Amino acid sequence: MSNQIIRKDNSENEEEKKSKEKNNQLLIKDTNTQVADTQTFKTIKINPIKISSIIAAIICIIFVVSVVAFSISNNSDTKIKKGVSIEGVDVSGLSKEEAKIKVQKDFLNKLDDTIYFQYGENIYSLGLEQINVHFKLDDAIDKAYNVGRLGSIFDKDIEVIRTKKKKVNFTIDVEYDEIALDACIIDISAKLPEQVEQPSYYIEDGNLIITSGKIGKAAENEATKAIISEALNNKNYNGVYYDIPTYDKYPDEINVDKIHDEIYKEVKNAYYTVEPRMVYPEEVGVDFAESVETIKEQIASEKKSEYYVELKYTPAEITVNDIGVEAFPDQLATFSTAYVNNQNRTTNLILASNKINGTVIMPGETFSYNTVVGERTIAAGYRNAAIYENGQVVDGLGGGICQVSSTLYNSVLYANLDVVERSNHMFLTTYVGGGRDATVAYGSLDFKFKNNRDYPVKIVSSVGGGYCTVSLYGLKKDDDYTVEVVTKKTGSRTYQTYKNLYQYGQFIGSVLVSTDTYSTHG
Repeated sequence: MSNQIIRKDNSENEEEKKSKEKNNQLLIKDTNTQVADTQTFKTIKINPIKISSIIAAIICIIFVVSVVAFSISNNSDTKIKKGVSIEGVDVSGLSKEEAKIKVQKDFLNKLDDTIYFQYGENIYSLGLEQINVHFKLDDAIDKAYNVGRLGSIFDKDIEVIRTKKKKVNFTIDVEYDEIALDACIIDISAKLPEQVEQPSYYIEDGNLIITSGKIGKAAENEATKAIISEALNNKNYNGVYYDIPTYDKYPDEINVDKIHDEIYKEVKNAYYTVEPRMVYPEEVGVDFAESVETIKEQIASEKKSEYYVELKYTPAEITVNDIGVEAFPDQLATFSTAYVNNQNRTTNLILASNKINGTVIMPGETFSYNTVVGERTIAAGYRNAAIYENGQVVDGLGGGICQVSSTLYNSVLYANLDVVERSNHMFLTTYVGGGRDATVAYGSLDFKFKNNRDYPVKIVSSVGGGYCTVSLYGLKKDDDYTVEVVTKKTGSRTYQTYKNLYQYGQFIGSVLVSTDTYSTHG
């Protein structure tokens, strides 16, 4: 029994030894494994160049992806890029149509349609419609829209980024009719209060009176154009009154030879024929009583504002009045204007009317109102009456004679004669509508027309009963035009006058006579 126990104990001890040996072997194996692992780890070396390359590659991939994404977003965007404005109006993120509406509302609609000038106390206006001003808004919008859309993909992206940081503002280009602008400046210059008076002459009481003229002011055309151009391009004319640049305009020298050639006439008797029907008016012989050289010496030595030259006349034995009215069988046109019976003004009307009454204009001849009526002086019988001067209605010598010239002008239009020179008043008149007046000022503004018919035209003028009437007589032809005068108001102060022509009852066409602009009273 006890031997069995001892044997058992020995068996257990042997098992414990075997277990310990096994554990030791495992421990040695683990230790060897760890040593092997340690040796393996020690053989792996860290390469910094490879790691940097990997990081750089990752960054490049991220950059390329970002650039591609930005480019795709940029190219697919249909709106105007950020940082873009037109005339200071931000149009970022807007479509073309939205940008146009916003710029018109916030900028263009705030601009005035008139550029104002001043000379002394006088104000002159230039409507943009008169020179056909056009703001090229669509071009500016195209430029704004094209930011970031032109060039290579790289160029587009760079421009978009740059525009976000540094804003871009596009201006609106302006175009206008330079020929119309020249005409408007000439018109403004002609309305300046201090007009140059060129040497002129008229015959009064049988004597030739030569005026030497007076120095005046005229607008500097190029300087005025530069002001207008700068104002339009900068869009800074709203509420601004620009001074008109002027220069001293001196009258021409008196040309005695030219005056002599114009007034010299050989005496001729008037007559007319029936087959063919033709009138040949009388001509009184006219010449200087002294030689041309003597008159030149007188003017050179005396240096006066007026010179009286004695004339000698040789009258015709037969005049047009002797022939009778049968020489002018047809009324070509007639026109009347009403007047208020103010004694001074009516006196002036009668004097001017009597001056032109009976005047015969031969075929191809040009009628000059100032030459026929003469200078408006007290000696000639003219009186003070209301006139326009320096932008105001004041009393002036000869006030009212423009009504006679305006009445004659309308009769000339209806007779379809050629208007050679004519100007509208600064303000609208009471006796004719806009576009139908003809202002005159001795020495500066004249009304002239040419007889474009092949038969003489006679003026018959009268004043009485509250009306000034001017009729034109001559000889009608079967193919003459019938004239309808039509005036259209094309602006707040602008009128266009047309002649509608009819022949044999059929409408032939319409002819633009004039475009006139008037100022408003103070």
